[in-house]
Amino acid sequence: MIEEILPAEVASAVSRLDAPEAALFPTERALISSAAPRRRAEFTTARVCARQALARLGIAAAPILSGARREPIWPDGVVGSITHCAGYRAAAIGRSTWFTTIGIDAEPNEPLPDGLLEHISLPQERRRRAHADGTHLDRLLFSAKESVYKAWFPLTRRWLGFEQAAITLEPDGTFDAELLVAGPVSGFHGRWLARDELIVTAIATPRPETP
Repeated sequence: MIEEILPAEVASAVSRLDAPEAALFPTERALISSAAPRRRAEFTTARVCARQALARLGIAAAPILSGARREPIWPDGVVGSITHCAGYRAAAIGRSTWFTTIGIDAEPNEPLPDGLLEHISLPQERRRRAHADGTHLDRLLFSAKESVYKAWFPLTRRWLGFEQAAITLEPDGTFDAELLVAGPVSGFHGRWLARDELIVTAIATPRPETP
């Protein structure tokens, strides 16, 4: 699904089945040596997807370690994002000469737990959510904010709270994010898709052309 809402220049890979930990580099395996089985499976398969996406750009396999906030550390010359939820793992990679940042997220197409919508949304977002048959719009809003954070953090190395981005969801499968804090960008434009019991969202910001 994720490739349908990403530009053609972004390489992506998806897996519905988890890969064995033998697929990891030793330095990657060390990062999850004490993690719970679920976390180990998510981490491993996301790294396998990431290497498949890198290969599609002609980039050799290499360890993909984690930063202080568990963000993936990409090889020089690329930007990217990974996501995982039950039964779905994905990675999206683009060359940094083409894109400034990428953020993706996948979620089950089901309601958020009781009380969580008020925690992750602004009043205006709850009033103006798009209409979409069969799509749980509270979960879609959450996913869009996750993609926004994943696109924001590599640019700033700063946390972004749910209340610091205002999302406008559109029924045509797009969304806009207005950032309510100072930073190098004022917002993002993204796309979303709901199908096969999943919701996916993606942001891929092209690098401005040099005058």
